[in-house]
Amino acid sequence: MEEKVKPSPTYKSELKAAQQKASKPLLWVGILSIVMLFAGLTSAYVVRADNGNWLLFELPSAFYLSTAVIVTSSITLLFALQMAKKSNRNGATLGLLATFFLGILFAYLQYVGWGELYSKNIVFAGKTANASGSFLYLITFLHLLHLFAGLIAVLVTLKNSIKGKYHAGNTLGLELCSIYWHFLDILWVYLFLFLYYIR
Repeated sequence: MEEKVKPSPTYKSELKAAQQKASKPLLWVGILSIVMLFAGLTSAYVVRADNGNWLLFELPSAFYLSTAVIVTSSITLLFALQMAKKSNRNGATLGLLATFFLGILFAYLQYVGWGELYSKNIVFAGKTANASGSFLYLITFLHLLHLFAGLIAVLVTLKNSIKGKYHAGNTLGLELCSIYWHFLDILWVYLFLFLYYIR
């Protein structure tokens, strides 16, 4: 019977270092693919708007509030990262907790915004649907879908922070979470301004 050869500690540390080195480039590749998705959607939005039969309406008031909420969540996550770099576990955990709840609040406000649209008979599909409303629902829904992935990342990072995994010598997981979350923040601000000005 053959003996199982256990990987040496050196091999394990080298493998971990390689994985850490590849994590940020892989994240940026993922972000680039999301950018391309929304670039295609906003381009299609502009082309379709120029074809006529385009309904003009005000953005829901909840979207304005949700914009302020997601920008604030980036600030709380920045605070968490700074605390982790100072090996302040409680500060990092508090910042992550605040970010998570602000993310939930953002999602709720998006839902409220859709309710405002529906109350004005602006629907995604059906006999009374218009392309402008359909695009708005689709764009905001896809952003929210990516935000849910961000919420899962924040939750995992929060769990790790509670366990004390982040400190001055190790902030990689928190940095990766921050990059993705800040990207979602910037993406929403762009989409909000786009939808506000491009009618």
